[in-house]
This record gives sequence, structure tokens and C-alpha cells, in this order.
Amino acid sequence: MEARGQARVERRLAAILAADVAGYSRLMEADEEGTLAALRAIRRELGDPKIAEHRGRIVKTTGDGMLVEFRSVVDAVRCAVELQRGMAEHNAAVPKAKRVEFRIGIHQGDIIVEDGDIFGDGVNLAARLEGLADPGGICVSRVVRDEIREKLDVGFEDLGEQQVKNISRPVRAFRARLGTSKTAAETPPGLALPDKPSLAVLPFQNLTGDAEQEYFVDGMVEEITTAISRLPWLFVIARNSSFSYKGKAMDAKQVARELGVRYVLEGSARKSGQRVRITGQLIDAATGNHIWADRFDGALDDIFDLQDRVAASVVGAIEPRLRLSEIERASRKPTASLGAYDLYLRALAQTYRYTEESVEEAVALLRQALAVDPSYAPAASMIGWCRTIQRVQGWGAPSGEEITDAVTLARQALEAGRDDPDTIWQAAWTLFILAGEAALAETVLDRALTLNPNSAIAWQLRGWIYALRNAQPEAAIEAFDRAQRLSPFDPRGYFNGVGLAMAHLAARRFEQAIEWADRSLYTQPRTATAIRVKIVAYAHLGRLENARAALAQMLTIDPRLTVGAMRALGAPSFAPEFLELYLSGLRLVGLPE
Repeated sequence: MEARGQARVERRLAAILAADVAGYSRLMEADEEGTLAALRAIRRELGDPKIAEHRGRIVKTTGDGMLVEFRSVVDAVRCAVELQRGMAEHNAAVPKAKRVEFRIGIHQGDIIVEDGDIFGDGVNLAARLEGLADPGGICVSRVVRDEIREKLDVGFEDLGEQQVKNISRPVRAFRARLGTSKTAAETPPGLALPDKPSLAVLPFQNLTGDAEQEYFVDGMVEEITTAISRLPWLFVIARNSSFSYKGKAMDAKQVARELGVRYVLEGSARKSGQRVRITGQLIDAATGNHIWADRFDGALDDIFDLQDRVAASVVGAIEPRLRLSEIERASRKPTASLGAYDLYLRALAQTYRYTEESVEEAVALLRQALAVDPSYAPAASMIGWCRTIQRVQGWGAPSGEEITDAVTLARQALEAGRDDPDTIWQAAWTLFILAGEAALAETVLDRALTLNPNSAIAWQLRGWIYALRNAQPEAAIEAFDRAQRLSPFDPRGYFNGVGLAMAHLAARRFEQAIEWADRSLYTQPRTATAIRVKIVAYAHLGRLENARAALAQMLTIDPRLTVGAMRALGAPSFAPEFLELYLSGLRLVGLPE
């Protein structure tokens, strides 16, 4: 029963149409006045008359869009179809760069009406469907498609379940096929997505102008597909299936729906003399967004070497981008539906934040993942990775029990995930830092690199072992350089920089050590190892004032740092002569024993 005097909320069932201009910012940047004039003319001559004809009410407009309410779903869809067909006719004589194209989303649902405006999930969902529509297209919810199925001569393409921003449940979406009628066979629903990230590498376009180079382009795509297939956390469509699209005009969303994948990698090859340029782009087919794009140049002198290098570069570059895209997707899921993989992704995102609180939160999320699936090796091995961060940073100083637990989990993860390079390198690092088992860590890392030679982080860890334990700074620098080439924009890039700083410190090139430490700190100011490198390097250069300034910065991160604490940290993994170099530098600056 309503409380006395409480205003009654006005609710009603309505069809909501949300529209916006595709590429509005680009159009405005190119010609503000011309774009605004074109929009006003389109509304005056086409939009407003059509909306009035179909008994719609314009609730509000923005610079690039509008929200319209209809009492009838049939009216809403008929209006949208006529609007888009009218815009297609209007744009036929307009240069492509200046065309105004609308995306339209339609949903029927319960709305709240207040002061002429409308609110509620129905409105939000219409806006999200508009975001799924192509420029010049219409996207509707399942309830809209079902309502008008026998009433309008419009065909639909089933886009399957879509996870959209700020809507907890998946949304079944349909794309209006404006060029066909309902009597044409509707596109069957796409294949269900697998339970892990999925990708198809499509045939690259041969734009070299040389038909004889077709085999080179196809061979390169095959190399990329093989290299990506080494990532066990990724479901990759077999080459034979992907190559069934060779020579065909390809729409990434359509291909992804037919193959049942979330991501599509496509590209092309161009030739100039004996030089070739390969471009690639990674597309999230659910949204149509490009999440990575790059180009690679090389000579055709050694075709096989060029294929290998491009494949390695593509895999090294897209792996972290895929991870970030998957983290973003997992962060949108409601907590109640999180599985072990989603919890692992959320934990990974927390480690990227690199604070004491975020790393502790990552451990908690990983514990939840293991509660969901006790055999989930990636979560077990990442707990060790988090404990090494805490140990090296001086964050919370993991107890002996926590370290023992992390090492035990690392060993278990190695058994359960012996074919997963990500699990392996994390376990290797745990054994190296927390247990001092350098020889085993090297063997395990070698296996990770055999499974995935393009793992940038595994090459980084190889470099760390060369620098700290094996006293081979030049081999370390070579490994770090390879990791940097593989993944120049990795979220853990600071880890590579501080590794190079340690390698130069081991070689007693103190100025270079300081330079690389500063580069690492520019990316991640909380990197304790980089600050300690600066303390030691400055001290050995006799620049004690700079060393003391770095020490003061270090003590804000780890106020309990002493020479003894550093000895306890380094003894299991540092070569004796390197440890002595390190500790003597700390003594020179006056750090207590």
C-alpha cells in the first residue's frame, strides 16, 4: 500500500526508439556548421514528419541523437525502417565522407514518465541496442521482433545473446534486414560462443598486385594462426574453416556469428619493390570495435623469416589486448554469475593496478576462483605471482605460512597446467623468488617458451634469471629486448624496464641502470625494485645525495627496509657476487643492518 501523500509514479508500456549519428565527432571535426545544417534539414524534411506520421513523440534530442516514444511497436519499427530507407536515398548523392547515417535501437518495455521525460530499463536497453546497430541500420530486442513478426514485411538477422554495458542479463538482439522481406529466409542464429575467448584469423587480402605472392600471404596467415593456437586460454578456429571465406567480401560480425567466435583478426599485404607492408586489425565482433591495429614492414628476400617475424609480432601484440578486452567484459558481468575464469580476469585487473590493496584483493578473488573450481591451475599459480609482488614490494610481508601455501599451489599448478604457458611462467617465478629453486624455474620457463615462443612475459622472466642468478647480463638484455619487441604495449611493460635496469646494474653499468630504472618508474612509480636499483647505482657512483633521495622515496613504500631484510629477499635468487654488490650499495647510503 502506498504511503499517504506519496506521489504516484506514472508507468506505462511503450515502444522506445533511440537514434544517434554514427561518426558524429568525425563529421563535426571536419565541418561543424555544415554538419549542423545537414542535421537540421534532415529532421525538418524527413525525421519530424515521419515520427509525426507514425504517432511518435520526441521525448528529447541531443546534438547527435534523439529518444522517441511510440504507443505501438509496429509504428516504431515502421517509422525506423522508413527513416533509414529515406536516409539511404538522401545519401546516394552525398560524398561518403559527408554522409549523415543514423543507428537506431528499438525496445518495448515498462517506462517511468516524469515531467515529460521517460526513464527505466526499457529506455536503457533501447540505447544499448542502438549501440549494436550498424550505421544506417536498426537493431531490435527479441520482444520487438516477436511482436511485429507477422505484421510487417521486414526480415531479421539473429545476432544471438549480447552482453551490453550496465545491463546485467544478456540481451537477444536482431538486426533488421532492410533490403529483404520477411518471406526471405531469416538468418539462422549463430553458433554458441565457447566458454573461453574465441578468435578466427581470416585470410588476409593480397593487395600486392602480384598473384604469385598469394602463397606468401596465405602462408603468413597460416603461421599467425599456428602461433595464436599455442595460447591455451584462447579458442582458435582451424585454418580450413577460416579459409572458406577466402576471396569473399567479408563482414566481421557476420563471419564471427557463423563461426561462433567473439574476436576476428583480419588484414592485408601490400608490396613496393622488394618491400612488403602487412597490416592487421583485431575486432571485437560483439561490438564492432577495433581493439588493436598495427602494420609491419619487411623485405621479401627471406619470405619464411618475414612470415615468422610477423606472426611473432602479431601474437605478442594482440595477447595483452585480448586480455584487457576480456577483463573489461568480465567486469560488466553481475557478481552472482562469475565463474572461475571471470574471477581470474578480475584478479588480473587488480594486479595491473599495482597497489598494496589491489594485490591483496587479487588474492581474495583468486581464492574465490579456487572455491568455484579447485583444479583451476591459472588461479593457483597467480596466487604465487601476487605473493612475489608483495614480498618484493614489502607490501604486507607475506607470512611464512602464506609463502609455503603459494609455493605448494605453484607446484600443484605445474602438475595440473603443464601445457599452459601462462600457468607455467607464474609458477616458475614463484619457485624462483619464494623458494630459491633457480634450476627448476629455468627448466619450467624453457617449457613455457617451447609451448609459446611468443610469450613476452616468459622472456622477461628468463632475462631476470640471467641477470640475478646466472650473472649473464648480456644474455639478460637480449631476452628483455626480445620481450619488448614481442609486446611493446604490455600492461606489465614496467617489469621489462626494471629488468633491464637490474641487468645493467649486474654489469656495473650504473648510469644505464639509473636510466632504465627511471623509464620503469615513469610507467609505474610504485616499482620498489627500480627505486632500489637507483639507490645502489647512485651509491656506487659516489652520488650519495641522489642515493639518499631515492632511499627516502623507497621508505615511503617499504618503511621496514633494512640491509638484513634485503639480504633475506635476495639470498634465495641472487648470485652471491651480485647480492654483495647490491647490499654494499645499500650500506653506502646508510641503510641500517
